[in-house]
Formats: sequence, structure tokens, C-alpha cells
Amino acid sequence: MGCKRSLTAVMEFLITSRQSRPGDDPIFSLNAEATARAKAGEDIVNATIGALLSDDRALAIMPTVAETLSTLPFSAVASYAPIPGREDYRKAIAADLLAGFGLADQAACVATPGGTGALRIAFDDFLEPGQVALTSSYFWAPYRTIAEESGRDLTTFEMFDGVGRFNVEAFDQKLDELMGKQRRALVLLNTPCHNPTGYSLDQAELDATAGVLAKYADRGPVTLVLDVAYGYFHPESLDRCIATFAKLAGRVLVLFAWSGSKAFALYGQRIGALVALCPEPEQRQRITNAITYSCRGIWSNCNAGGMAAVARLLADETLHARVLAERAELVALLAKRVDFWNEHAAAAGLRYPRYDGGFFTTVYSADPKKTSRALTERGVFLVPTAGAVRVAVCAVNEQQIARIVEALRAVGA
Repeated sequence: MGCKRSLTAVMEFLITSRQSRPGDDPIFSLNAEATARAKAGEDIVNATIGALLSDDRALAIMPTVAETLSTLPFSAVASYAPIPGREDYRKAIAADLLAGFGLADQAACVATPGGTGALRIAFDDFLEPGQVALTSSYFWAPYRTIAEESGRDLTTFEMFDGVGRFNVEAFDQKLDELMGKQRRALVLLNTPCHNPTGYSLDQAELDATAGVLAKYADRGPVTLVLDVAYGYFHPESLDRCIATFAKLAGRVLVLFAWSGSKAFALYGQRIGALVALCPEPEQRQRITNAITYSCRGIWSNCNAGGMAAVARLLADETLHARVLAERAELVALLAKRVDFWNEHAAAAGLRYPRYDGGFFTTVYSADPKKTSRALTERGVFLVPTAGAVRVAVCAVNEQQIARIVEALRAVGA
């Protein structure tokens, strides 16, 4: 008879740090529950996922984007893209962000699978293993996942001061502490249209934040990652933010994590870019080499069809004009909801940060998980985050917003 393996001696193949990992992202888990209950016939309000929906709950798309993607030659869709991404795509993204400031020729750029991919290689290439990145106390939860997967960590500073403004003093103190410990910093700022709060730094806050970054640049390498995933949906666009931080180029390395998912409503194509603003040519080439190498080692290459479509949409003046007009319609749709939220949430006495644009806002809660569970019992699905619950205003119409506000008031948020 052969040997029988003991039922009590199961071999553990996962390494220790991976053995207790959750099997699903909390946002997608809540979305799955909401979807299942809606299919079963319940009247559900699902404000969990960051995709812009029309008032009738259909995915809001840009017709010119859909048309361009559908008319690509099959060879452009099926063939491998270069490791750093199509050259026309990379140049188009750099120009879209920086040409208006005369800086596109100072950019190193690689294609990434969404803004998430851009964040991943920023961690890999601009922090040593075991070092810690810095972001605000309210942040998109996958920042920590990305940090941990890359063998780094994440710490935070208190995002808001006592009057609800961006806490520049807390940022200064935490950056001072971090530079003292590791002589290098990677700072993640998500503005305008911060996820999850919807907060956008005004000019005074931008200037003060830039001043703090410049202050520590002489103590070691300081890299700023501007997560601009939702920036195209701010009424004043990205220009103010870019203009402020571009002045730091040469002293602080300024990176942009760009997302085609949001900018072109192309969520499933998974295209993004990491753009590094670096005036010095030799250093820019070293950065290009390093981030390209990271692309090869992590995902190899990106969605060829998505890149081909976006490159064409940005290069063709007629198509670009049409896309800008269609995006403006989506921005107006979202802005109308933002105004509706502010009017009704304020009237209900809800406590939340300044909100003037973007896919999300948050409502403060002493026990976010408890608040979220109480809301789901009422058929309202919001995502719990540290100190608040997140409302995906992008995904709900005005009638549903009114229901969310009433539910939050009823559960004492």
C-alpha cells in the first residue's frame, strides 16, 4: 500500500506574508452584493464603483471614442505594442499634459495598465525596498496594496486642519520626519478631484504645498506623484495644478499618474501612463530606461488597441475637438450632480469636505463600517474608508442622491 498523506498535515505553499490576504477588493465586493440584490428585484442605490453613469444608469461613453476604437484596423488591435507603449501614444499623452506649458520635450513617458500601473512603477523605481511613501490620511485604499506588493510601505499625514482646509503644516511635519529617517521621499497627491473626498487644492494650498516640497529637496531626492486620474473632471481642469508643480522641475521630480479609464471613459481598455517631468537630458534617459525595464518585468506591454485609439484621438484635430466637446458634456453632467449633492447634503447637516468636482465625495463617520452596514440594510451601498464613507456621485442620479442623503441622515452619519 502507498503512503497516505495525513489530513492534519496540509502543506502550506504560500509564503507567510501572503497567507491571510483577502480574496476580493472591498469595493468590488460591495458592488457585487448590490448588483445581486438589484437583480433579485430590490430597489438598490449602488454608489460604490468609480465609473460615470448616465441618469438612466447606463455607462456614460464618448461616442467619438467608441467610433475610433471600433474602426481601428485589426492589426493595430491584435499586434504587440512596444514595451514602453506606442511612441505616438506616449508623445500624445506628454503633450496633452505639458505642451501648453512648453514642457512636453522634457517628459519621460511609458504606457501603463491604467493609473494603477503608473503608481506601481513609481513605487518600484523611486523608493528603495522597505522604504515608506507619504500620502494624505484619506486616500484610495489600493495605494497601500500597491505599496505592499512592491515591498514598500505607506504612511499618512492628517489631510484636513481644524477649519477643513488642506493641512499643509501636518504635511510639512510628516515630510520632515520621513526625510530624517530615509533621506528620500515619494509623495502621492491626488488633486484635483481627490479620491475619496472630492477635495481639490486651491491656489493658496497648491503654492504652500509646493513650498514644502522645495524646502526638503536639498536634503535628498524628493519625488512627487500627482495622481491626476480624475483631474479632467474638475471645472477648472488640471492647468492650475500642473503650472504650480512644474515650477519645481529640476529640484523635485514631478511624476504624473495618468488614466485613460477616466479621461476617455475607457475603463475596460486599461490604458494609462507614467509621465516624468525631468529637464536634464541624461537623467531623463536614465529614468526612461528604468521605467521601461519595470514595464517589461511587471506586465510586459499594454493594450495596443486602446493606445492606438487614444493616440489618434489626440493627434487628429477634428477628432480631438469632438472628444473635448463630449467630455465637456460629461463634466457638466457630473457638475450638476455635485451641485445637487452640496445643496441637499448641507441642508441635511451632513459633514463632508469641500466638494466642487470629481467622481466621489465622503461623509465623515465615527464608525464607517457600521454606517455602511446600516445603509446596506436600507438598500444603499457606500464604501467605508478610514473615518468616512465614500459616495460615488458619478454613479447615481439626482433622485438617488436624495435617497443617499436621507439614508445617511437617518443612520446618524
